[in-house]
Amino acid sequence: MKELNELILLYDYYKDLLTEVQRNYFEKYYFDNLSLAEIASEYDISRNAVHKQIKSASEKMYFYEKNLKVIKKTNDLMKEINKITDSKLKEKIIKIIES
Repeated sequence: MKELNELILLYDYYKDLLTEVQRNYFEKYYFDNLSLAEIASEYDISRNAVHKQIKSASEKMYFYEKNLKVIKKTNDLMKEINKITDSKLKEKIIKIIES
């Protein structure tokens, strides 16, 4: 379960760095809960080809986070923002981050 949540979070941050095929297979597998066989049948390819694309997408996203640390930096930043007592300043900073 931890790995699934981790992958979903990685996908939220790094999906635009994946190929369209990787995004499609990843979403169908993890969000639509389709099996590898169902995805393979839908795209008329082998189950193994689907598995390779999903695995490659996962590895890419772990690689990006290991090197870019976007999620870690965001979490660290949010911890610091939560320490701010001025609510207006806090709101402004969060708006900037979310835009």
